[in-house]
Amino acid sequence: MNAPPMAPDPGAALHVFDAVKALAFIGDLSMGQPTDHSLRTAWLAAQFARAAGADETVRCAVIEGSLLRWTGCTANASGFADTLGDDVGGRAAMLAQRPDWAQPLDAHGGVRAALTPLAQIHCEVSGEVARMLGLAHATQTALRHIFEAWDGGGIPDRLAGDAVPTAVYLIAVAGDLEIFARVYGVDHALQLIAQRANARYPAALAALAETHGRPWMAALDQMTPAQFDAALSTPPMSDTTSAELIADVIDLKLPWMTGYSRAVATMAAQCCAQLIADPLTQQRVYRAGLLHGIGRAAVPNALWSTPGRLSASAWERVRLVPYWTARAGRQTGTLADAAELASYVYERGDGSGYFRGLARDALPLEARVLAASVAWVALRAARPWRAAFGADEAAQLIRDDAARGRFDPDVVEVLLACARGSVASRADVAPRRQPSAVRLSARETDVLRSISRGASNKEAARELDLSPSTVRTHVESVFRKLECSTRAAATLKASALGLL
Repeated sequence: MNAPPMAPDPGAALHVFDAVKALAFIGDLSMGQPTDHSLRTAWLAAQFARAAGADETVRCAVIEGSLLRWTGCTANASGFADTLGDDVGGRAAMLAQRPDWAQPLDAHGGVRAALTPLAQIHCEVSGEVARMLGLAHATQTALRHIFEAWDGGGIPDRLAGDAVPTAVYLIAVAGDLEIFARVYGVDHALQLIAQRANARYPAALAALAETHGRPWMAALDQMTPAQFDAALSTPPMSDTTSAELIADVIDLKLPWMTGYSRAVATMAAQCCAQLIADPLTQQRVYRAGLLHGIGRAAVPNALWSTPGRLSASAWERVRLVPYWTARAGRQTGTLADAAELASYVYERGDGSGYFRGLARDALPLEARVLAASVAWVALRAARPWRAAFGADEAAQLIRDDAARGRFDPDVVEVLLACARGSVASRADVAPRRQPSAVRLSARETDVLRSISRGASNKEAARELDLSPSTVRTHVESVFRKLECSTRAAATLKASALGLL
């Protein structure tokens, strides 16, 4: 196995299109779909839009909305885990409309009662992501209503007819065609779409599927990655953004990991700066730290919260996390080299790591820096099954692993010096945040930090020695100031604003 290639320019500006493709990849993993599902849906949606005579604004909205429509999946993964058990497999069954997919929801009041609050989270986060990326209002609006239906039977707001953006219907019929054709074949897919005419979307769109579905699916199967890029890169996605948003979306999957990827990136960049003078390498390591958890979306939440030893089958799924991160690099443009480096994060110097099982001589220095940084940040963070280790105990644990050959001892000592603050970092790789116009009080920040990590109001009250009513008042104030209505959206926005 070759070492990860050096990036020609890891400090290059990140195009919105590359960020969107990374987010689409994460969404597809979260929904248990093939990793090109969103790309294929976006291409089909553009064909539907053209055949329906939609204007350029709608065409851009359906492409961007198709690529981002599962962006809210990490935000409500814990809710789906509570209702379906397996948030990844359960959502895959839901999309394919398997006969028994909804059976677990009976214990939660049925489909509408169980899914409406989850849809609210999903829609608000997806719309917020589009706003943060600078995409058009039409895309933001479509994502905020992505589960509404023509007949008013959608969620969360039960809008109907022309009250629902046209882009929503175009994305829905394209997504149905892509999923049903793949799972059941094109002929059966067209039958299922016909059954949804004048229910999920207007009958005219179902008729377009019947007329064009077969040749479109045949053409789609011949598409190359370059052709997808050419067909799906809308003008708004040629602008630039930063990679922090991707990290924040990744971390939403597990509330107790809020801020984790940013912390890994910062620690790794600081350590790297003491060992490698090249600022482009420092930038690459920083981005790799942000992206290293991409593959986590493919693993059900229940496995991440399991204390003790995992079963062999569960462990095999966890071992594939860096593999999926490497796969993501192949479709994310300027993020490709950082994602490739990120996929080495669980390799160990003694060859006991995964997924490649490489040993130290095959691991470049920046990969060893990243691996030690991830381990350090994980030790210093609380998990559902254990408290955070103190600095001294965590330092001893990582030194013990270094002595056994799992980590580079020299890297570990530099990392610990950075963690103690005794080494001034030369790294300047993270984008500087603009001062936020949102002002939270100290108590509001404490409450937000607590609920962002999954605490209920009662749990936050106990943690902060406040009454539940006081916590509720603070939560309401935070939501009002951040202009959001769900904890996931508040966490996402506050992370971007530097408030957490």
